[in-house]
Amino acid sequence: MIFITEDDLRDLYRAGAFTEYDVEPGTRITPGARQFLADRQIVLYDAENPRKKAVTETSPISVLTPAPAACQPLAASKVKSVEALFLLVAEELLSRDILLAQKVIKLKKNFAQIRETLNDGKPCEPLGCEACSGISEVNYSEDLGDCFEITEFHIQLSKGKEIIHLHRLRCALRELQLELPMLLTCDEDRTLCEGITGKVNQIINTISQLICCTAGGEKCQR
Repeated sequence: MIFITEDDLRDLYRAGAFTEYDVEPGTRITPGARQFLADRQIVLYDAENPRKKAVTETSPISVLTPAPAACQPLAASKVKSVEALFLLVAEELLSRDILLAQKVIKLKKNFAQIRETLNDGKPCEPLGCEACSGISEVNYSEDLGDCFEITEFHIQLSKGKEIIHLHRLRCALRELQLELPMLLTCDEDRTLCEGITGKVNQIINTISQLICCTAGGEKCQR
């Protein structure tokens, strides 16, 4: 057993003043040392007066909802990235099918409205629907999926490259469509998100129609 004396504490106090003192296991403090601590109003923690452990309340893990100020700039950045892809696809198509390239540029201008909506909160203007047997005004804003799967067969067609470029653009739009609900999850953004998602679906469905026409489809394959 080790005894802590008044002299021990006095030397320790000279080295650096302290307001609390813990008696280590296997040691005891002498009456004089105890009085030394009391005179200086130093709190003593020992077996008779143990230090109380702070009780930490555990709270369930909550999913943080991003604030509009944080999530909208990221959404706008992703929209700009897809805008750049629109331009890249249009540039690739210019030398192959100028009419198709012009249609892609027109879609890009409509798509750019989404970024404006993110900035000022104004609703997206609907894209005019050119109805076919599978796409109409009723379902134009819905996720309808692809009319048909693009495979290695299509690259053998005379318009194979055009089809692949359009399909690539459509895939990028689908990725954005899936990301938007995660980026705009705030309650006040739900209406905004639904409007933007509907706009993206309209553009995707229009590209599906362009792919069908480019592939030589005279009849809707949906």
